[in-house]
Amino acid sequence: MVPKSEKRFIRLNLITIIVTLLLILAGGIVRSTGSGMGCPDWPKCFDQYVPPTSASQLPADYKEKYVAERVAKNERFAKTLEKMGKAHLADSIRHDESILTPETFNVAKTWTEYLNRLMGAITGFLLVGLVVYSFAYRKAAKRILVLSILNVIIVGFQAWLGSIVVSTNLMPWIVTVHMLLALVILAILVYTYNYALQMQKQTTVIMSNIVWLKVLVLGSVALSTLQIVLGTEVREAIDAIAKGMMYNDRGSWVSKVGETFSYHRDVAVLVLIMNLVIYKIVKDKFNGKATALRVGNAIAIVLIIQLVTGLLLSNFALPPYAQALHILFSTVLFTLQYYLYLLVYRTDTYNQ
Repeated sequence: MVPKSEKRFIRLNLITIIVTLLLILAGGIVRSTGSGMGCPDWPKCFDQYVPPTSASQLPADYKEKYVAERVAKNERFAKTLEKMGKAHLADSIRHDESILTPETFNVAKTWTEYLNRLMGAITGFLLVGLVVYSFAYRKAAKRILVLSILNVIIVGFQAWLGSIVVSTNLMPWIVTVHMLLALVILAILVYTYNYALQMQKQTTVIMSNIVWLKVLVLGSVALSTLQIVLGTEVREAIDAIAKGMMYNDRGSWVSKVGETFSYHRDVAVLVLIMNLVIYKIVKDKFNGKATALRVGNAIAIVLIIQLVTGLLLSNFALPPYAQALHILFSTVLFTLQYYLYLLVYRTDTYNQ
């Protein structure tokens, strides 16, 4: 019999995973619509908890005010980087002329970014709730409590990094780190969810050895992570190209990205091949209602969606809806692959 306190943790953990993925979707919408600077300050938006709906609600000198605040915040960040021995990164921030360019108020972009921040706040509260519920495991599985607390700390750092993303006017390498931290948060959530769930179940036993399957699934997780990083770099390159072309001739942007796009495409092919091999092995070794088989089926569906959205992006002038979906399902794929790895890792082989 599973205690109610543990059931609550498992249920809330699953809800938090789903909300975190929705937050990534919201971030994808922000990215695809160019709304990242819709709120030029943080954590408020135009110094308000509820952002304005028209420029008439803003002070006349709002552009100069937020540029000055950004410059001051970036100088503090640059000094921190110097103390860490990253003087070249500090210099790149100090000499980035785009930081001095004021953002013009756009109500659609402002509210898009604001809703993204609200989703982030909801996710933060859910993670704090998980810490409270994780105390049910303080004796039986202390790692769940420790990891839940660690995730709140990481989310706090992620929120601060989000403010740096805004103040540096979406500096590429900071955006990439921001995305990678989101994957770390998801990985911890999936781990604690699976660990809490498996505590109440018997270990799955199959007849044949699956050492190579474990290696392949772990490799697929690493490859998908690389693919997400490359995708972020492609997006950053396209942003620079679009800005340089004054946002004209959208259909030619992808062709101008160069090697980064080629690497992204080639790794996508490797991800597809590796997951097809994994799917075949999972189908052969697991049957019936095995969770690993259901997760394998879900991965196959997500791969199809990723393939379709990728083709839409490269062949139909980067439609914004496809960008948001592509970002979402890349992280869904990572989440499912990591979950599959945890399931396979805990599977035992029957020895006669």
